[in-house]
Amino acid sequence: MRFDLTDLRLFVHVVEAGSLTRGADRAHMTLASASQRVRGMEQALGGPLLQRHAAGVTPTEAGRTLLHHARTVLAQMQCLYGEMAEHGQGLRSRVRLLANTAALMEHLPGPLADFLAAHPQVSVDLDERASTDVADAVRAGLADIGIASHLADFRGLTHHAFRRDDLVLVLPRGHALAGRRRVVLAELGDAGMVGLPAGNPLQEHIAAQARQAGLRWHYRVRVPRFEAVCRMAAQGIGVGVVPRTAAARCARGLPLARVPLSDAWAARELRACVRDEAALSPQAHALLARLTRPEEAQAPATFIRSISTEPTVLAP
Repeated sequence: MRFDLTDLRLFVHVVEAGSLTRGADRAHMTLASASQRVRGMEQALGGPLLQRHAAGVTPTEAGRTLLHHARTVLAQMQCLYGEMAEHGQGLRSRVRLLANTAALMEHLPGPLADFLAAHPQVSVDLDERASTDVADAVRAGLADIGIASHLADFRGLTHHAFRRDDLVLVLPRGHALAGRRRVVLAELGDAGMVGLPAGNPLQEHIAAQARQAGLRWHYRVRVPRFEAVCRMAAQGIGVGVVPRTAAARCARGLPLARVPLSDAWAARELRACVRDEAALSPQAHALLARLTRPEEAQAPATFIRSISTEPTVLAP
């Protein structure tokens, strides 16, 4: 049987997406072309590689074997491209990076922009996942580097400190809890909340902690960015839970109180993890070094500008 790199890349996309349609889209193919290639691989093998069902596709035993080897071959080719890029101008290298919500919104834009500016021949595939999914994906070889909370399962991975960013409550200055030095999440009761959209990894993590505390939250509104959560909280629409850095940045222009959470799960250190540091391409090594480089304390760069510049006095 003969499979080319396009076949292997397509098959990995299809399995990871759980769908021929989405896999074809990731591979920048038409569905008809992708289906024909998969059928061709199955014909060459003499048996099915995918189990097709109403919800999508899953790999057969043969498909799992092919998936393992396809990822190995593609990773080796990526290393080849990376090393050859050191000697020529025409080749590009791609690094796959997964990050949790806090890292993606608050901490990655600055160092990632620095890295890309210094490495014009490198592209970065960046995606947002829950911390547990980040670690699992890196362990499975689906990403070169992951940024996740220290509470993730890093077994089998090498991990380094990235940033510290605890979760805090954001409240209007007149709220009954606004003057507290620390608060346990359960003290909120069944409060009206402001949160990120349903399905957002960080918001799902916070909601799971609320359910474990026996809380039944009512979300008055869900908004797409930390800035919007803070603005709504400052105006008394509801209480929010956001990373400390986001709260501090937004509080410079809003009448916003910030109260640390004393719950253990709210103390968060973000860590950069890899499966096998020695197997990383030179470009992935360079990105890892940039992400884990100690930095002077400074306001984090963000994709979104501050929503307000009006100064205010803050609650402690």
